[in-house]
Amino acid sequence: MINFNGNIGQEENILTQNRAFLYGDGIFETVKIINGKILFLEDHYFRLMASMRVVRMQIPMNFTMEYFEEQILNLVNKLNIASSARARITVFRNDGGLYLPKSNDISFLINAIVLGNTSYSLNTKEYEVDLYKDFYVTKQLLSSLKTTNKMINITGSIYAHENDLANCILLNDSKNVVEALQGNLFMVVGKKLVTPPVSEGALNGIMRKQILALAKKIEGIEVSEEIISPFDLQKADELFLTNVITGIQPITKYRKKDFTTNLAHLLVQKLNESISEN
Repeated sequence: MINFNGNIGQEENILTQNRAFLYGDGIFETVKIINGKILFLEDHYFRLMASMRVVRMQIPMNFTMEYFEEQILNLVNKLNIASSARARITVFRNDGGLYLPKSNDISFLINAIVLGNTSYSLNTKEYEVDLYKDFYVTKQLLSSLKTTNKMINITGSIYAHENDLANCILLNDSKNVVEALQGNLFMVVGKKLVTPPVSEGALNGIMRKQILALAKKIEGIEVSEEIISPFDLQKADELFLTNVITGIQPITKYRKKDFTTNLAHLLVQKLNESISEN
């Protein structure tokens, strides 16, 4: 069951002329719903609107934040999974044209699945990563958007699976660290928390924003957005990934280096506290 342009029904074959399918002409947001509430709703909505403007999609007049929220919650309520769910809204330009679209008008599709918890927790099981160097992220604005063209993430995930890795770290065309396959990357060195700037090609992540804000409130922690080289990772005390669904995922091993999880534990606690307060 899906929500297609506000109509909830069974999945249909909408791929024949779908531009997201044919050309990757689409963007998306993945949100987490807890107890009938979309977490970080405003951040997700405004990132979607900004992305639509960047790729020159026509934003319908009725596509307000309230409409965005209503359409997602309509589906999860219909599926009876509003207590804990993951939903994805994909926005794509309407059918027609080749590389040049016939119209900038859009359609949207929402699908959702149930999740198993109502708060964020820290998975401290072994989580080994390595660099993925077959392809590189370009330092440009499009790299910071969540588009339906995720071929680097797909091929990188296959590489990780083939090499018994939990994840891979992506590099940009300057050979600097950008992010992981499924989230933004943070590095702890002493009392300093560092993440690559969006200008390096990193996704402008919603959880990235939350973690930066929470860390700045912790006494004794310096927070910085800086270029990170692969060599810097081996000097780190702690590495972790962030995304809206998982929250924080500690990296336990990179190459021959093992890492602690102290700040990650504290940040998960602060994250859950901030959600319960709102």
